[in-house]
Amino acid sequence: MNITLREVIQTASDGDRFWRLLEAYIRGNTIKYLRVPDAVLDKVKEDMLKNRNMGNRGGRGGRGRGGSRGGNVNARGRGRGGNSNNSNYNPHRSHHNNNE
Repeated sequence: MNITLREVIQTASDGDRFWRLLEAYIRGNTIKYLRVPDAVLDKVKEDMLKNRNMGNRGGRGGRGRGGSRGGNVNARGRGRGGNSNNSNYNPHRSHHNNNE
């Protein structure tokens, strides 16, 4: 679980120096232990309830698996075949031989 912290005070490993950071991003595989105050958890729960009630549009959002992002609904992928710009295109032809 990756985490982004705001208004962070970073301490040097020797404990003598400190830095104030606006934001710090920590990769999940480096986190060993995380202690979160109860007040912060309560605030997050309240915010989630507010957002849930305000943004209720009925049903789940998103495109779902394989959904289109717009444009041509019948469009297919951008694979290697069917290149209309180069009629001599052959994906199996060696690109190292320039004597053709």
